Amino acid sequence: MSTPGRAGKAGQGLQLAPFRGLRYVPERVGSLAAVTSPPYDVVVRPDGLRHLETADPHNIVRLILPQAASAADRHRLAAETLRRWQDEQVLAPDPEPALYVYEQRGGGILQRGLIGALRLSPREEGVVLPHEDVMPHIVEDRAALMRGMGANLEPLLFSYRGNGSTTGAAAVIDRVTATPPLLSTTTDDGYAHRLWSITDPDDLEQIGKDLSQQHALIADGHHRWATYLRLRAEQPAPGPWDFGLVLLVDTARYPLRVRAIHRLLHRLPVAEALAAVEGVFRVRTVDGPLPAALDALAEASERPGNSFVLAGDGRFHLLDRPDPALLARLVPADRPEAWRTLDATVLHSVLLEHVWRVPDDPEHIGYIHETAAAVKQAERHGGTAVLMHPVMEDVVRELAEQGVTMPRKSTSFGPKPATGLVLRSLALN
Repeated sequence: MSTPGRAGKAGQGLQLAPFRGLRYVPERVGSLAAVTSPPYDVVVRPDGLRHLETADPHNIVRLILPQAASAADRHRLAAETLRRWQDEQVLAPDPEPALYVYEQRGGGILQRGLIGALRLSPREEGVVLPHEDVMPHIVEDRAALMRGMGANLEPLLFSYRGNGSTTGAAAVIDRVTATPPLLSTTTDDGYAHRLWSITDPDDLEQIGKDLSQQHALIADGHHRWATYLRLRAEQPAPGPWDFGLVLLVDTARYPLRVRAIHRLLHRLPVAEALAAVEGVFRVRTVDGPLPAALDALAEASERPGNSFVLAGDGRFHLLDRPDPALLARLVPADRPEAWRTLDATVLHSVLLEHVWRVPDDPEHIGYIHETAAAVKQAERHGGTAVLMHPVMEDVVRELAEQGVTMPRKSTSFGPKPATGLVLRSLALN
């Protein structure tokens, strides 16, 4: 990749630079679908990891979630694997720098966006808006992995709101997607993926002018964004670490779907969780199956107050109508009302910290995107799944624009980009 310079002055908006994409050579793998993966934090271990590892010996999961005895060995293995795959021409760079149009279609959803190398802007510039806190140990692990490989393997999902017109970047995307794609594949989840490259200087300039007026919300990838910033801070001079791989989606044209991320409390049995919330929340057993319990949760979420569903003992328990006095005493009062009333805020500030006294570490709390997987793991291991209702995008954006971050793993925006369709190696030039 020709290293993008530090373009312009701070605060002028999004700056998305073209790069030489590193992509799988179709003839060297079983299929493009078989080498892709969901983002690293969506892969449900161990079943999801094993499925991906056996789908193809070159599946990207061997780079984003390498398996070895120690963290240092994992990071070393990933770097060696990436180098070997390039030497063997399993992965090969595109001939010239490009921005990429990426399309996902499935489940009644059409999403299109631009993949490129985004200039990293400090938070105070207001160009990139995070909305969730991060866990330092995950940032440390991702930083060691990226540092060792010298690569960005997964495009972060960012959203921005265009003016709804069909000019600028929108016009370029519409024109490009009417041409044959670089690649096309359908993954196991039923989503069809297509990718195009944009190399025409006029098109790139048109996109650049459009994006320079925009700021973006981090929809998915807070830990990797924090990793990008950490790695950039380590560099003594301008260079490729000043940019990070992202997918930018104009949600005025392609609204994202927002789902909840559920909690798995590994060492808290459901019976103990229910006993502890007596007098704190109203508790009702909800007849299953799981879709019926989620319907009850959605109905409860339409009323004032917080609500959750607990599962793991073969039944479903709806918690709602929390004690207002307890919330007033335990929820921090120095934040906006929209933050203080979030389900995730009440879960962490009240239930986890004070009622259940669950330590805030990976040994005790897991984060799972799929409801059925959360329930299954809770039942299998005797823990408690806390099923949550999603937060609306408008609330997320409102808080982000005020500089207020939500509790970690509060939202799951999607559809998420498939990992493995295009990578960014910082060594290419």
